[in-house]
Amino acid sequence: MRLNTLKPAPGAKRGRRRVGRGASAGQGKTCGRGTKGQRARKGGYHKVGFEGGQMPIQRRMPKVGFRSAMKRTRAEVRLDELAKVEGDLIDLAALLKAQVIPLGTASAKIILSGEIKKAVTLKGVGVTKGARAAIEAAGGKIEA
Repeated sequence: MRLNTLKPAPGAKRGRRRVGRGASAGQGKTCGRGTKGQRARKGGYHKVGFEGGQMPIQRRMPKVGFRSAMKRTRAEVRLDELAKVEGDLIDLAALLKAQVIPLGTASAKIILSGEIKKAVTLKGVGVTKGARAAIEAAGGKIEA
C-alpha cells in the first residue's frame, strides 16, 4: 500500500449538487430555494432563532435558575466528614488529600451537620457559628 494510492471507498464521497442546470437535473429554475421571500434571494440573511419578527421562543420562555461562577471554587464540609481527614490539623490541603473537597477548590467552610468526636485544629478554613461551637465542645480549636 502506498500513500498515493489511498482512495475513499466507492460511494463514500458523493459529488456536490449542481443547481440551476434544468428541470431534468432536479434542481432547475428556483434551485431548491422555493418561491420568493428572503431565503430565496441572493444574500438572504436572517439570524439563528429569528422567527420573522414574531417574539422568538427563547424570549417567550421564562428565565429559570442561576449558575454561580463562584460555586466551582467553594466547598461546604460537614462535621462528620472531618473524621475522614488523617491527623489533628485540618487545612485546605488536608481536605483535598482526604478527597473531602473536589480539586480546584479555593476555599472551604465547615457547616454544622453531623457530629464530631475527635479534637481537631482548623487552620485557614471557614466555620459557621454552630460548627465552631461543636468543634470547641469536642475539644478542638480554630486558628485564623
